[in-house]
Amino acid sequence: MLNKYPLWKYLLVLFVLSLGAFYAAPNLYAPDPALQITGDSSAQVIDEQTLGRVTRALEEAGIDHFGEMIDPRGRNALVRLRNAEKQLIAQAAVSKALGDGFIIALNLAPTTPDWLSDYGAQPMKLGLDLSGGVHFKLEVDVNAAMERRLETQLNEVKRLLREERIRGFVGFDNKGRIEGKFKTEELREAARAVIAEAYPALMLDRVDADDNWIIYASMTEQTRSEIADYAVSQNLTTLRNRVNELGVSEPLVQRQGQNRIVVELPGIQDTAEAKRILGKVANLEFRLVARSDALPSERQRFDYRSPDRAGSSEWLERDVIITGERVNNAAASFDQNGQPNVNISLDSEGGQAMSRATRNNIKRRMGVLFIERKYRTRYETGEDGVEVAVKMPYDEKKLLTAPVIQSALGASFQITGLDSPGEASELALMLRAGALAAPISFVEERTVGPSLGAENIRLGVKSVQIGLALVALFMVLYYRVFGVAAVIALSCNLVLLIAVMSILGATLTLPGIAGIVLTVGMAVDANVLIFSRIREELRNGLSPQMAIHAGFERAVATILDANITTLIVALILYAVGTGPVKGFAVTLSVGIVTSMFTAIVGTRALVNLIYGGRRVRSLSIGGRNATPQGAEA
Repeated sequence: MLNKYPLWKYLLVLFVLSLGAFYAAPNLYAPDPALQITGDSSAQVIDEQTLGRVTRALEEAGIDHFGEMIDPRGRNALVRLRNAEKQLIAQAAVSKALGDGFIIALNLAPTTPDWLSDYGAQPMKLGLDLSGGVHFKLEVDVNAAMERRLETQLNEVKRLLREERIRGFVGFDNKGRIEGKFKTEELREAARAVIAEAYPALMLDRVDADDNWIIYASMTEQTRSEIADYAVSQNLTTLRNRVNELGVSEPLVQRQGQNRIVVELPGIQDTAEAKRILGKVANLEFRLVARSDALPSERQRFDYRSPDRAGSSEWLERDVIITGERVNNAAASFDQNGQPNVNISLDSEGGQAMSRATRNNIKRRMGVLFIERKYRTRYETGEDGVEVAVKMPYDEKKLLTAPVIQSALGASFQITGLDSPGEASELALMLRAGALAAPISFVEERTVGPSLGAENIRLGVKSVQIGLALVALFMVLYYRVFGVAAVIALSCNLVLLIAVMSILGATLTLPGIAGIVLTVGMAVDANVLIFSRIREELRNGLSPQMAIHAGFERAVATILDANITTLIVALILYAVGTGPVKGFAVTLSVGIVTSMFTAIVGTRALVNLIYGGRRVRSLSIGGRNATPQGAEA
């Protein structure tokens, strides 16, 4: 019989639509505004006492909250709020109550029922313009990058002068310049020649003072500008790597002005973790443990970071062997005793420096120094009487471990003595993503909140509804029963589109909604082609059943040609576009694929159910109805 699907094909279409409806259903459940509290160290545990301080702070601030919960591992706590407008006020209140050492981040807590989430059904991630996600503005401390470069050059100058046996005192003066004092003019000139050859970009000035022959080395303005630009560019790359480690879809990490970087993380679920990882200004320094007879000017004392060794400290040499910037790769693992460690791979220059330093110091100990930028919070009352939190940055330098060098190390080795697997994973992530060339600080944090985001969603949904209503009205008036079938298929297409985007974890933005509106219009193009072909076949004298069969069969090639060319354009947009353009391209691409299925297979199934396998004298397709010359099976 013509125009009649076998049972399995109807069941297949029904199964696909049911599956689509299931995975699209989570989008009906709006998330709750929430605060997420986590420690600034992965080893820090959030307990019931901490959660109690949080809830008391919210109650004192008059902020309604509910659904307080602590992660089973004690890594973070989540508190849901009744009113999204109170998120920033709640964040300030909790930050003041807990003090330093905690990160309080804005979040959106999902409300998807367990019967959906247990099978992997999750709502679409919403872009910043639709209120899901977080916006950070970070400032790069370029002065710290210059100080770090000068410290490195100072250590290198000391090493070069020792190797050349040029005696003198080398350090920093009160203007931040490298200062070398020598007993004779000959020693100064020899030092000047060595420094000029090794660092031609340094400006060298000679000064005679009393019995000292002095040379000053400072950076040129061009060098300072290059270092500042490198620091921002390197931090930009590092932050992109860290965002990739977080697994965020369609992030935005871009430079703003001379020393600021904007990071937008649409659809991210764990904003506290993102803030901690992005803002973690951590680096490593490998130094030899100082000998007992070392001069005070040649050594520094550092405490251990491990709580198990609280109060213990070591004297380390001031000279740095390598820093974390030489790390190519890092992976957390366990040693033969089941203790957490980090496997380190260095670049060629780092491997050579490590080999050179360790082969002559076997049986000595080497300290692994962990350097972390932290902040102390001070509350000040402004002129308007409003209390303002002021963040004061400082660098905390603590020892991770100081093992004995058993043999010469190369480009691959292990860091042992870590507190926990969580600390090992976090350290490996930061080293693998790259060390920051300069400290960064958060100068702005926000979610594109309930007002603008909700308005964008409302207007976006309204545009889709208006577009669907106008298309449906036209199709029903112009194509009658066939138009009804097209409208049902179009509705199914929207469900499948939302389901596929939810499964893929795609981020829906305002341009993405525009892609959905465009898909609504384009999805019926295939039906228009098919129905126009059926009407043409009727005018050519074919019976209704033959006209339906010929219309669908002969229009498919044209539909495929039109949609494939549009799909190619969408893929090109995704490949070369950024941010909103990619969001539009993703929605358009998925919409093209789902619309071809619903228009060709779905609409055909509905038409077959209405007209298939029985005698038909005319078709309700608008225009001139056809009456068959004879019986049609």
